[in-house]
Amino acid sequence: MKDFTSMLKQARELQTRMADLQQEMERTEVDGTAGAGLVKVTLTAKGELRALTIDPSLLKPEETEVLEDLVVAAHADAKRKAEEALQEKMKELTGGLPIPPGMFPGV
Repeated sequence: MKDFTSMLKQARELQTRMADLQQEMERTEVDGTAGAGLVKVTLTAKGELRALTIDPSLLKPEETEVLEDLVVAAHADAKRKAEEALQEKMKELTGGLPIPPGMFPGV
């Protein structure tokens, strides 16, 4: 019974740390760029778009398609970096233990 009580305590501690991690991921920002820095996207580590910067040289009607592609590419770059940041934090939190996806919703 002692082991079960200990497990419950550890689970509660992990839950608290996960809540802290969620708040940290909301504050952590990552940048994604495309077109050699002509387009920059800033996301939170949870994927919320915070900023979009477009170099004025791309604001020409003939550059519309290029601009659209670069925005998508910059967003994908930032999203990849956000996912990497989250994975790294999860590894730190769980001590490298494999936690099934969806066990902690919102993270």
